[in-house]
Amino acid sequence: MLPEQLLIPASISLQAEARSKKRALEMLSGLLFQHQPADASEEETQAVSSEIIFEKLLQRERLGSTGLGHGIALPHARISGLQQAVGAFLLLAEGIDFDAIDRQPVDMLFALLVPEQATDEHLRLLASLAGLFKQESICQQLRQAHDNEAVISILGSNTAVAAAPS
Repeated sequence: MLPEQLLIPASISLQAEARSKKRALEMLSGLLFQHQPADASEEETQAVSSEIIFEKLLQRERLGSTGLGHGIALPHARISGLQQAVGAFLLLAEGIDFDAIDRQPVDMLFALLVPEQATDEHLRLLASLAGLFKQESICQQLRQAHDNEAVISILGSNTAVAAAPS
């Protein structure tokens, strides 16, 4: 199951314009930076800048694309100084080349950041997200979402299903 505060309205962008993988990662980095707690210390904020987030996501992509196929990508990274897992959702107006395994354009991206030491949590969250995005009906609902609250509702109401063993 996904943590309740993994995704917030400020970390979602719908019908966004990005012409490249790099630009999509930059946009996700900005959204993830917006997700920092209001009570974060200056030290925590500096440790998790949008530039650092972008570099970590880019480093992960260099290891191999996080494009799952069917128009979906799950960029992710572990970040030192982060206190809890955070996510961002980006729905693009038009699909982009993301080096996905099926070579199809990607229009839906969910980025995940976890604390550096949270290896098990990282893998568990990735597995839950991958299971969730394998469900065609959920992807269709997300692509038709009209606002950020709808995205949270769709993902929140389906996390128990995604986490169930198959």
